[in-house]
This record gives sequence, C-alpha cells and structure tokens, in this order.
Amino acid sequence: MLIKNICCIGAGYVGGPTMAVIAKNNPHLKITIVDINQDRIDAWNNDDLSKLPIYEPGLADIIKETRGKNLFFSTDIDQAIDASEMIFISVNTPTKTYGKGKGMAADLKYIELCARHIAEVAKTDKIVVEKSTLPVRTAEAIKSILHNTGNNINFHILSNPEFLAEGTAIEDLLNPDRVLIGGESEEAIEALANVYSSWVNDDKILRTNLWSSELSKLTANAFLAQRISSINSISELCELTGANVNEVAKAIGMDSRIGSKFLKASVGFGGSCFQKDILNLVYIARSYNLNEVADYWEQVIIMNDHQKRRFSDRLIKTLYNTVSGKKIALLGWAFKKDTNDTRESAAIYVADHLLNEQANISVFDPKVPHAKVQTDLNYLNTRTEAENEAGVISVDSPYEATKEAHAIAIMTEWDEFKGYDWHKIYANMKKPAFIFDGRNILDKTNMEHIGFEYYSIGQ
Repeated sequence: MLIKNICCIGAGYVGGPTMAVIAKNNPHLKITIVDINQDRIDAWNNDDLSKLPIYEPGLADIIKETRGKNLFFSTDIDQAIDASEMIFISVNTPTKTYGKGKGMAADLKYIELCARHIAEVAKTDKIVVEKSTLPVRTAEAIKSILHNTGNNINFHILSNPEFLAEGTAIEDLLNPDRVLIGGESEEAIEALANVYSSWVNDDKILRTNLWSSELSKLTANAFLAQRISSINSISELCELTGANVNEVAKAIGMDSRIGSKFLKASVGFGGSCFQKDILNLVYIARSYNLNEVADYWEQVIIMNDHQKRRFSDRLIKTLYNTVSGKKIALLGWAFKKDTNDTRESAAIYVADHLLNEQANISVFDPKVPHAKVQTDLNYLNTRTEAENEAGVISVDSPYEATKEAHAIAIMTEWDEFKGYDWHKIYANMKKPAFIFDGRNILDKTNMEHIGFEYYSIGQ
C-alpha cells in the first residue's frame, strides 16, 4: 500500500512531536495534524514559535523547518481523513471519572468517537494506527466499529505505542530504543515500518501481534514506575536509620543487572502515563479475576501516594504542626523538568494538602502559567474555585515567591533552581527558614552553611 498522505487526529503531547519528527525525516509525505480544539491548532500555527502549545527542547526548530512544507495543522478533520492513506489516532485516554471502572479503567470515549468518525468519512482503504496509551484489546473495539460500516472498505488496524519521555521527546523520537508495531496485516505493518525506516535502523523496528504491542506499552511504564516506588520506599527507611538514599541508589545502580536509571528518590512520580497505565493494568487484571496480579501492581501507586502525603505531612510537622496563615513557596509545578506538562504532578497533591491546612501558597515555575495551576487544583474538586484562587498565587520570579515565606518546597528538578542566589533568598525569608527539597537537587552542606533548615528525601 503506497503511503503519500498521513493524518493524525489529536494535536497533543504525542501527536505534535511525533508527526513533526516523521515529517522532518519523510519530506515526500504530506502530514496533517487535526484537532477539534481551534485554540490549540492556532497555537501550532503561530508565527511566534515560543507560543507553541507544547514546550519540548528541539521541537520549535523542527516545526520551523517542516510547517507549511509537508507538515500542516488544521481543524478540518473530514478533509484530512478523506485525503490520507494512513491515520494515527492520538487522542486523550484519561482514567475514567465516572461509572464502571471509575478511577481505574481508561476512558475510551474519545477513541471510539474517532473510530466512528473515520468510519463515516472514509471512502477508500485506510491503515489506522493507535498511538494513544491504551488498554489491551482496544484495537478489537476499533476494528469492530470500522469493519461494521457496511461500505466494503478495508481498514487495517495497527498498534504503535509511543515510548516518549517528556522533556526529551524529540531526542527519544530521533534516536528511539525501539519502535513497536503490532498488527495482523503484514502489508500494513511494513507500510508503517517504511515511514520509520527513513531514520530508524530496521533492527530497532519490532513487529509483533496486536496484543503484545498494546500490553508492552503498559508493562514498560509499570516497570519504570515500580523502580521509582521501590527507591522511594527505601528513602523512608534511610531517613530513620541514618543511611543516605543517594548513596544506596548509586551502589545498587552500579550493578549492571539493575542499572542506574529511574532510581532517583523524590516526592513521587507524576505525568500522564505512569499512574494511568498501572491503574489500567490493575483494572484489566481484576477483570480477568487475577487479584494477586492486580494487588501487586496497585502497590506501586499506593507507595507513590504515600510518598507525596509523607512529604507534606513532614513539612507541616516540622513547621511546629501548623501552616495556617503561613506563606509556603512551591518551586516548580510541572511534573518534571523541561516540560510544561503538569498532569498528575506531585505539586498538585502537596498544594492541595497544604491548602486543607490553610497555608498561603506562592508558586513559581519557569514554564507553567497561573491559569494552569488553578485548573489543576480545581480539577480535584476539593474546594471552590474562589478558595483555590485565594489560597494560591503564581509569581514570575523565585525571589518574589520565596519573600517572607516560612518554607520552600522544591517540587520540580528544574536545573535553574540550583543556580539561584540562595543567600538572597535566605535573607528575605522568615526565620527559621526551611527548605524541603522534594527532588534532592540542592547541596545539604551548602544550604545549612547559609543558614537554612534543610530537609531532603531519604537523608
């Protein structure tokens, strides 16, 4: 099947960067990213590249190189579906907030709407690629919808999960560890493999059956999150025994069987994938009555929630058991450095807990605007929007955020935090001045030398 036109439905954190890199490496292909959100498409089309809806190092350069040549952004979904031979589905699959499987299962309504839309519009054969993070056997549902259109069109369904880490997404796309393509039609699999082989070595392109491909994505994220929860569980033990979690992590990381990645103790993992994918895995296991398997993976989430809670509890306890009316500065709101994504960020939950104790919170994050901070807190429905607005302000400088504060909580490991004038920050804070370093990025000895009461994770 000859591919000349590709359409991607969903202009988010996966669709945008992925299609940009495919366009860069396949100048002969015309790629159109479509989304129903006009504001988002306008942002992708903005002449000012600093206004793109997603911040990823290296992304703006590729958009500059390809946009208007072979990469296009549009809200005309029907036109893009009609004109393309290959369609990527890259829409949101959040955890359900209602009904059966609430809080566990993935909400597939957007995926189903996409499939129905494709079925309605398509007049010629299409390869449909699921790119969103999905529970196993979603392809089955897509297949059933597409094959029951009754208009004799052939749809080939492929699973091509993304393994991007936000903050390094472009690098991950340009030099992937592996590209996974699962499907039933060899011809369709090879058509997609050809798109990737313009820059990825063939030995890194894995071809599997649909179910293996879908399950590999959930399992990869579950294993990574498990490592973080494992080291975080040890961090609590370190704090009580006098061991240092950084030294323990280094020692075990030098064992080649274990490796050093994802062993950084912290206030807890965030992001749109880890928690969602593990909850998905748990839900699938329970649906097959595999309760021991479900309990095993659920423990990773329980540990992560415990770590976030423990961080805010320790802050409150150290501040003489009350933060009521006290200014607390949160440095960082994104779930990790080098991204403006805040989904499931530990900062949201720590702030929520501190607000319950009537703290006054001041937030500084180099990439996250005030409106996003408020949206994240409002989404929890813990209190009214007006109460969140009253309890949390966002400021444009770390010095303003920390002025007159009783304590600083470091929530994101932004590199720039290390280079601040900490003497100046100390001078302008209430005394004793506390730092709770949720990312272990500052030097304990230096901070104590300046005068701070310094607390970190696992030390």
